[in-house]
Amino acid sequence: MLDILQPEFPGFISIPKLRLLESDGLVTPERTPAGYRKFSYADVERLRYVLRMQRDHYLPKRVIAEHLDAMDRGLEPPEIEPVVPTVPEVALSADGMPTPEAFLKRDGLRLSRRELIKTAEISEELLVQLESFGLVSANRAGHYDRDALGIVSTAKQLAEFGIEPRHLRGFKAAADREVGLVEQIVAPRLKASDAEVRDGAERTAAELAALSVKLHATLVKAGLRRL
Repeated sequence: MLDILQPEFPGFISIPKLRLLESDGLVTPERTPAGYRKFSYADVERLRYVLRMQRDHYLPKRVIAEHLDAMDRGLEPPEIEPVVPTVPEVALSADGMPTPEAFLKRDGLRLSRRELIKTAEISEELLVQLESFGLVSANRAGHYDRDALGIVSTAKQLAEFGIEPRHLRGFKAAADREVGLVEQIVAPRLKASDAEVRDGAERTAAELAALSVKLHATLVKAGLRRL
C-alpha cells in the first residue's frame, strides 16, 4: 500500500496515518483470517482521494467523509475550488509595460514553501536551484512574497524553453544594477524625517523602475527585430 501511494504523496502517508484514517472510517479494508489488512483497488483509489483532499485542499475529515458517502451512493463529489493564492496579475499599462503602481503595490501576501511550490506548480528542485543562484529567497519567518511567486512562475515558463536557473544570473545582475541606479537617486530622500518627502521618494523610485523596465523591454524588442 505504502509503495503504491508514496511516490504520489511523499512524506504525506505513513502506516500510522493509514491506521488513523481507518479508525476514522474513511477507509475500511478487508481483514484476512490472520488479521492482516487487505487493500483492494477501490480502497487505494479511496485513499488517494482522501489524501488529495487533505494535501491539496485542506478539507477536514468530516467534509471528506461526506464526499465519500456521496460517492458510495453513486453521486459525484462536488467540485473543489482552489484554496491557495493564484499567480498575481501585474498591473500593466496600455502598451503592456508595468506601471509605477505595480512597483508600489504591497499586499502582504505570505506563502509557505509548500504553498509556493503548489501555487506556482514548480518542483522542489527548481526552487532550490533558484535559491542557490540568489533569484528568490524566503524572509526570516520562512515565508515567500508575491514577488517570489512571480519569479518562480516566470522561471518555470523559461525552463520549458530549456533556460535553466543558472542562465538567469545575468537577469539578476542586471536587475541589481538598475536597483542600484534608482537607489542612488532616491536614497537620501527615503531617509528623510518628513513623511511626505519619503512618500514622494517612493513614488519617484516606482516611476524610475517602470521606466527602467520599459527601456529594457524596448531594447530587447529592438534587438530581436535585427535577428
